[in-house]
Amino acid sequence: MKIRSLVMLACTVLSVHASLADDKIKRSDYHRPEAIPAPASNPLTTEKTTLGKTLFFDARLSRDKGMSCATCHSPDHRWSDGRVVPLGSEELEQPRRTPTVMNSAWLTALMWDGRANSLEAQAVLPITTPHEMNYNMKQLVERLGEIKGYQPLFEAAYGDAEINTQRIAMALATFQRTLVSNISSFDRWVEGDEQAISTSAQRGFELFNGKAQCAACHKSWRFTDDSFHDIGLDSPDLGRGKAIPVEVTIMQHAFKTPTLRDLPENGPYMHDGSMTDLEAVIKHYEDGGIERPSLSKEMKPFELTEQQRADLIAFLKTLDGGPLAVEPPALPKE
Repeated sequence: MKIRSLVMLACTVLSVHASLADDKIKRSDYHRPEAIPAPASNPLTTEKTTLGKTLFFDARLSRDKGMSCATCHSPDHRWSDGRVVPLGSEELEQPRRTPTVMNSAWLTALMWDGRANSLEAQAVLPITTPHEMNYNMKQLVERLGEIKGYQPLFEAAYGDAEINTQRIAMALATFQRTLVSNISSFDRWVEGDEQAISTSAQRGFELFNGKAQCAACHKSWRFTDDSFHDIGLDSPDLGRGKAIPVEVTIMQHAFKTPTLRDLPENGPYMHDGSMTDLEAVIKHYEDGGIERPSLSKEMKPFELTEQQRADLIAFLKTLDGGPLAVEPPALPKE
């Protein structure tokens, strides 16, 4: 009996250690990187960041001088705008919710439909799109050239005062790369502080990686796989499918997986801003979405209890590192 008890005890200990090892492996998938990546063609510099920040907050980048990049990507709204349907230049409505630009340095495809393959390429799109800033890059270059205060900023960033489209895009991209989420309670827990998040949030983490299947698409420390999925929303928008042949069924109604870092407290959520609270989002995934040929294979119905939903939400809230300490700059005078 004693030998049998010792064997059972040993098995129990081994099982616990195995469970802890598995837990550590799961946590290691979410370790924050040590440095911000940047392409060799556009390295991070303080001077370029300063120029990019100034451009980002300057409404003179829009045709009617009424809208800046920060209008839709506001520090007060976690670098989004908190609106279901954003307002563009001259109050034209945009078809999709404004995504955050936080942690965009790691993105491999940008915009909800992935039509930009770099931050440099993305930087020009809002400026030139009719329902956004609605301007012409040639005219913008001329306008900035007439603002004396920009000349020393461009010279400091690039070695001379020439203003052109490429330099504008590079500076905007550089500033956006510096917008990195603050360390959150989840990050401290990942690093080994067992008291950093509640027991409820820890249960939510297990659900996130297990029964709720969230980690199938929301991977890595940014909680996104940088891919595109049709999650079965009742929306006519084809998303990625607009740029992909209709024969590629899986990309119809597919949108980029958004990050779960620093989620706004009251939404809106989804590409169309159709959900305003996290419980509604979770229930949508429980239901499995609208059945159609393009529906992601990851969309498999499941059922959570009320307590489990509360645990999952408690976990998601641990990903909030608080607002970034970024103050709007003094804009150059004409």
